[in-house]
Amino acid sequence: MVAITKPFPQPLPTQDERGVAIARLKLLHAEAEETARLANLLGRSLHAGIALAVLGIVAVGLADDVNPATQLIWCGLVGAIAAAMLIAYRRAIHKPFERAVLKDFAKDLSAILLFAGFAWGAGAFLDLPEGTPAAATVVFAAAPAVVIAYLLRDREALFLFLAPDAALTFAACLMKPYAGGIVAAVLVACTCAAIAAVTLYLSRTAAASRPAMLSLP
Repeated sequence: MVAITKPFPQPLPTQDERGVAIARLKLLHAEAEETARLANLLGRSLHAGIALAVLGIVAVGLADDVNPATQLIWCGLVGAIAAAMLIAYRRAIHKPFERAVLKDFAKDLSAILLFAGFAWGAGAFLDLPEGTPAAATVVFAAAPAVVIAYLLRDREALFLFLAPDAALTFAACLMKPYAGGIVAAVLVACTCAAIAAVTLYLSRTAAASRPAMLSLP
């Protein structure tokens, strides 16, 4: 005769245990999302560094009647930016999915982009010749910002570059005898503000369109 046994019923998790499990799930979800964002930022940073170097070469090639010494100084600054991005990229690419490595890379990239903004804005003093048309000055300030916004696709990264870039170019428009003068300064400020506003809007739209993590009761 075979005895029929019933499994011992397992106790249901308490409300506190369910809350702890949900909180841990949300934390893991946030960490995974951050890791994916930083990994994408790492992969795109190399292209951004190359693009800035190419834009710097183009800007120097198009500038006429500029002291070669000041252009050489500015080329050194732009080259230092590209080299710093390459070094940071190579340091982190060997462990592209470790959060600690990616967070260190993000800190390095933030410092590099802030320096890049100041360096590029300094080009308005060092590379742009006197009598530069207002449209050319606007393109000089806006083109690298648009490239960084497109390649990195990161709001904070763009703002770190854009703020000093716009400020120094704006100051150069007022201090150097450009053809545009105050008009060029206003156009630079409005264009850079528009780039920041569009980037902010697209960033919020992308965040809102991402599917939210399923919540448990």
